[in-house]
Amino acid sequence: MDSGHSDLDADRRIPLALKILIAGGFGAGKSTLVGALSEIRPLHTEEVLTHAGIGTDNLAGVEGKRTTTVAMDFGRITINEDLQVYLFGTPGQDRFWFLWDELAYGALGAVVLADTRRLEDSFPSVDYFEGHGIPFVVGVNCFDGARRYSADAVRQALDLDREVPVVLCDVRERQSGKLVLIALVEHVAGYHGHPVPA
Repeated sequence: MDSGHSDLDADRRIPLALKILIAGGFGAGKSTLVGALSEIRPLHTEEVLTHAGIGTDNLAGVEGKRTTTVAMDFGRITINEDLQVYLFGTPGQDRFWFLWDELAYGALGAVVLADTRRLEDSFPSVDYFEGHGIPFVVGVNCFDGARRYSADAVRQALDLDREVPVVLCDVRERQSGKLVLIALVEHVAGYHGHPVPA
């Protein structure tokens, strides 16, 4: 009996999709990381900073920033025909945090981008993922001209558990960003009791 499906349909598989959040403070490099990693043209919901943000948006340390994410960034990485990774960049300002629960739903884990010039901006992201039981890594975005700190110094400053990986990175570089994602996947596997083979 003809089921109405061709052999071509029988061979077609829907790939498994993994969702990863890219979080961090205002101006930490979230949109840049999504753009560097995505194989497709990333979706950015950026708006130009205006005078309306004066007194609301703290530009200390990121005075050259001209735009801000108001909803999310989105990108995709295809690992193979059976596996795709979806990247969701969260907005960094607290007035957009109402979106976080929706974005975090079903996430495998998260990257918290830290800017050592404004390290205190990382605390809300760290607190959010700790509070929701979502495994995360910290990617220290090494901005040009910013003072360099070791991963251990950042871990101590953020009061992170020893198990949370801290990776120094340059989010403009695809390979550097991939190392952060690899650290996250390895951490998630260990977090759920399935160590990644060496």
